[in-house]
Amino acid sequence: MPATKSKIVIRTILLAGTVISLYFVPWILIWAWILPLPDTVQEQLNEGIQHGFDGTIVYIQQGDQPAEYYAAGWHDRDRMIRAYPEAYFKIASIGKLYDAVAITKLVAEDLISLDKSILEYFPEFAGRIEHAENISIRMLVQHRSGIPNFTDVPNFWMHPPDNEEQTLELFLDKPASFAPGTDYAYSNSNYFLLGLLMEKVTNNSKAQVIEKKILEPLKLKNTYFSLNEIDQDKLMSGYYVGVEEDIKSTNYHSMIATAQDVGIFIKALNTGEILTKEENGIYSSIYKYDHTGLIPGYQSIAKYHENIDTVVIQFVNTANFDGYTWSISEIVYARILKILENRD
Repeated sequence: MPATKSKIVIRTILLAGTVISLYFVPWILIWAWILPLPDTVQEQLNEGIQHGFDGTIVYIQQGDQPAEYYAAGWHDRDRMIRAYPEAYFKIASIGKLYDAVAITKLVAEDLISLDKSILEYFPEFAGRIEHAENISIRMLVQHRSGIPNFTDVPNFWMHPPDNEEQTLELFLDKPASFAPGTDYAYSNSNYFLLGLLMEKVTNNSKAQVIEKKILEPLKLKNTYFSLNEIDQDKLMSGYYVGVEEDIKSTNYHSMIATAQDVGIFIKALNTGEILTKEENGIYSSIYKYDHTGLIPGYQSIAKYHENIDTVVIQFVNTANFDGYTWSISEIVYARILKILENRD
C-alpha cells in the first residue's frame, strides 16, 4: 500500500476511534461540572433536580451563625409532596460514625479493649470466622479484618435479612477476603459485629447505647434506629433509577435522622464537643470524622469543613449503583462548597 494511502487509513481509524470514545464520555457529569456556578445554594439544588434527582435536602451551619435549611424536588413523588428540610432520611453508613464514637466511649470506660481478639468477646465464632483469633476490635473499626462484606452477597438489596441470625448467615463460614491487618476492605460485617459487641458489654441494645452516649448529651430528638419508631409519612421517599415505586418501606436496618440532627452530631464530633480529650485521642487513632451513605433510594454526604468552619449535610433520595447519580451528588456537593467559599 502506498505511503499516502496508509496515512489516510490510519487517520481515518484514529478519527473513528475518537468519535466512538466520545460516545462513551459521561456527558451528564461534564455538563454538571461546566455549568456556570449559581449564586445561591438553592439555585444549585434546583440544578441538581434538573440532573435527575427526585429530591434533595441540604443543611449548612457555619461558625456561630444560625443554621441554613434548603430543599428541592419531591419528598414524595407519587403524592406530589414537595421536599422539606425537616424530613427524616435513611442515613445508611453515616451511622458508622455513631458506632465508632460509642465504641470509643466504651473503650475509655474499660468495657472494651481495642487490641483484644474478637474471640475474647465472641468465643462462639471460633471456626466460623476465618482467622478470628487474629482479628482485633481495632481491625473491625478500621475495616482491616478481612471478614467478607455481607452486603456483597448476590441479591442482598433485593432480599435483605430480617434479623440478626439471617445477617450472620451471610458472612459466617465464608472465606476471608485477606489475612487480618494486611489490607483494607470496607465491610458492613465489621460494624454489624461492633453493634453486637456494644450490646454484649453493656447488656443494652445498640440503640440504647448510642442514645445514652450521643443523642441525649447533644439533645438530638430526631434520630432513630428503626422504621417502626417513626411516622413514615415524614420519611423522605426513596427512588432507584428504573424502578417506578417508592422503596422507602424496604428495611435495610439503617439509622434515620433529619439533616439537622446529623449536622449537629458531625460538628460535635469534629470540634470535640462529644468526646473528652482522652476519648478524642482514642477516636483519632481508629476512625475518621466524616462519612457518606449509600443504599437503594438514599445517598448522603456528611462533612465538616475546617477551612470555612462549616458543616454541610446533603441528602439525595435518588440512587443508581450502576449509573452516575453518586458522581452527580458529589459534584453538586462540591459546587455548594464553592458557593459557600465565595461568600467570604
